[in-house]
Amino acid sequence: MKSNIKETDLKRIVIVGAGFGGLKLARLLSGKDFQVVLVDKHNYHQFQPLFYQVATSGLEPSAISFPLRKVFQGSPNTHIRVTEVKSVNSKENYIDTGIGRINYDYLVLAIGTDTNFFGNQRIKENAMPMKSVGEALGIRNRILEHYEAALSLEDKDEREALMSIVVVGGGPTGVEVSGTLAEMRKHILPKDYPELDFKLMQISLIESSSRLLSSMSEIASKKAEKYLNELEVDIRKNISVKDYDGKNVTLSNGTILKAKTLVWAAGVTGNKLEGVPGEALADKNRLKVDRYNKVQGTENIFAIGDVALMTEEAYPKGHPQMAQPAMQQAENLAHNLDSIKQGKTLKPFHYKDPGSLATVGKNKAVADLPFIKFQGFLAWIVWMLVHLMSIVGVKNRLMIFINWAWNYVTYDQSLRLIIRPENDKKSE
Repeated sequence: MKSNIKETDLKRIVIVGAGFGGLKLARLLSGKDFQVVLVDKHNYHQFQPLFYQVATSGLEPSAISFPLRKVFQGSPNTHIRVTEVKSVNSKENYIDTGIGRINYDYLVLAIGTDTNFFGNQRIKENAMPMKSVGEALGIRNRILEHYEAALSLEDKDEREALMSIVVVGGGPTGVEVSGTLAEMRKHILPKDYPELDFKLMQISLIESSSRLLSSMSEIASKKAEKYLNELEVDIRKNISVKDYDGKNVTLSNGTILKAKTLVWAAGVTGNKLEGVPGEALADKNRLKVDRYNKVQGTENIFAIGDVALMTEEAYPKGHPQMAQPAMQQAENLAHNLDSIKQGKTLKPFHYKDPGSLATVGKNKAVADLPFIKFQGFLAWIVWMLVHLMSIVGVKNRLMIFINWAWNYVTYDQSLRLIIRPENDKKSE
């Protein structure tokens, strides 16, 4: 079976994945003389840096999602296909998908990463990851359901387990979700649930290394930890989670924390795709690419973003798995694909680090920019502006700004809704 995409005289570029890199590349190529096919299992782009705000009832899912077809209205040579990609056939130049074969002249893999549970099956079965809008919404549902259930319990230990939350991973996601939950505990949840004693709600942040925000500067790390301490988050460093049965979190030193919600933000691994040459696979399923993003062992397959492992002198272990490298690689690859068509010299990729930002709560953020490092209110303003400008769609930006402004003034949101399909099993 073949997918129903009209063959033309234009070179066909198939892009798998509509994340930051894939969407950027498709937008850049849509104005050039190529036939572009963008394949994703969702019909929308997801703004991952704000998943945690959906999980903590700060934003609605639609505010950080944007329909792909809306992006490419008026681009007749760009085709969207919503399906799962099963495998790649690099010899015959096609991908096998749930809707059939899709032939390509050039294939770009922007398939991103998935949650890494480091082989611990029981943690995988019981923890809550946050790598999609759906998973973020699942965390929101579970937290709120647990508070509703806690109202009906008399046993103090059972209430504490339902109300407490453990966050694993001290990177930006773990720090941001911990800070937001701590602010909810202080300002919001007691108003919703006045019958509950919020001294029972423990928020623990577990980090296996010696400091939080290890990808940022030492000063940013210390300041973020200071902010979290002020919010009374229980920070545990140099320790890992060994087991989780849905109620008891067992740490590597033997300590057991009782919590029926465990948010896992402790690492990622590349999404695997059958048919990619084995010689291209690197640690954590990343794909080895050269300075032109061409996958090792192939001639017309490229990889960009989190799944791509490209080394430079300044990045011997590959680029950070964040939005900026993905979008910069997309821009460079768009230029090179056009150069290939015109027989021009290709441009090697060089990453220009724009800096890093992380927020801990209202008026609390840290910023590591190329020429300056600062923290506090100004860093928080910069964090908001950068994220607002990165959102796809003017309406989405406006929705997010209104939500943030309302929350800033009132310390409250109106999005604490338990929404799930009728046939979906509720959390226990």
